[in-house]
Amino acid sequence: MSFRPVVSAGWLAEHLEDHDLRIVDFRWTLQGGSGHDKYLAGHIPGAVFVALEDVTGKGPGRHPLPAREQFQEAMRQAGVDDGTRVVVYDDVGASVSARLWFLLRWFGHHDQAVLDGGFKAWTGPVQTDVVAPARGTFTAREPDRSRVVDREVVRGLSGVPVLDSRLGERYRGETEPVDPKAGHIPGALNAPYPGNLDESGRFLPAEKLRERFDELGVRKGQGAVVYCGSGVNATHNLLAMELAGIDDVRLYEGSWSDWSSTDEPIATGPNPDGG
Repeated sequence: MSFRPVVSAGWLAEHLEDHDLRIVDFRWTLQGGSGHDKYLAGHIPGAVFVALEDVTGKGPGRHPLPAREQFQEAMRQAGVDDGTRVVVYDDVGASVSARLWFLLRWFGHHDQAVLDGGFKAWTGPVQTDVVAPARGTFTAREPDRSRVVDREVVRGLSGVPVLDSRLGERYRGETEPVDPKAGHIPGALNAPYPGNLDESGRFLPAEKLRERFDELGVRKGQGAVVYCGSGVNATHNLLAMELAGIDDVRLYEGSWSDWSSTDEPIATGPNPDGG
């Protein structure tokens, strides 16, 4: 039975001992704190830690997509085989774990999910010792380049919805904690990733997600583009749209960290085109 793209904490508790299941702790924070320290303080039993930096490559922006060989090695170290079902979690509403979900699919894996509600939803026992699984045999396929766009493609888009996944204050240019300039790509609509979640931090039902993206003008078959600060949180919108039945959305790899480091035009304020 397929469990992707999200599973509940209850489901995970029932399948914790499955021999073909690998749990990945993918906690990370933009500023301050250490995901590995959180892992050592307590993690879901059997979970192996993978750092975002281990699956970040070289290219545009702060978190470029990894090369095939790099990602393959990281997953083998995590004990992932080609037939492994992977459940990945964070502690920020899947806004980081969605990135690993995306990467696994991008490199040809087909059985992965995020833990709905993340570590905060886990009510079972926790483990503090480091899990060192046997080396896996995962084979990364050539990535699906049709799912990713660069700055040149974004610059030339016409009639395609572009969604900025960051929080409103960054979209409007009121604050910018890490990137060179504040604001957003002209024409982009603000779709903060927390809007995909309910009050408990779990994903909204599929029909509610469809309503949300419909209001943003996203229709299946349009090839919408999503971005965020560096291409991590934007995958949350990709996952939400997958749940909503919209599966032809593309990721702007370098995202705002790439766009704002150039002389490309910038808009500020609440309106897509600025002002």
